[in-house]
Amino acid sequence: MGTIDDYLATLDPADSAVISHTYDLALEVVREAEQGLGYGMPALVYRGSPLLSVMRAKKHFGIYPFSPGAINAVLPLLDGVDHAKGTIRFTEPLPDDTVRALVAARKAEIDG
Repeated sequence: MGTIDDYLATLDPADSAVISHTYDLALEVVREAEQGLGYGMPALVYRGSPLLSVMRAKKHFGIYPFSPGAINAVLPLLDGVDHAKGTIRFTEPLPDDTVRALVAARKAEIDG
């Protein structure tokens, strides 16, 4: 897989819309982010570090912020949402504010 746009073109339009919206929210927070790869997945990249990847799995969507710390920072916003050390899994789009907070936490880590 290549860039985010290449990945989105392979998806069902409804799935593509969910993922595209999530990336749009991320770009509201980090306008300087660019399309690239993170651990082989299409991702937004900020200052040379992977910021966020959003992928479609068989039964859910996954958000990968490449950081357990970023997920920990938004735990209060993830009540009832399946998550683990490095991923947030969802079947319905996450609230916009949750995505923005996650991206802001990851950006803060990268800015160090």
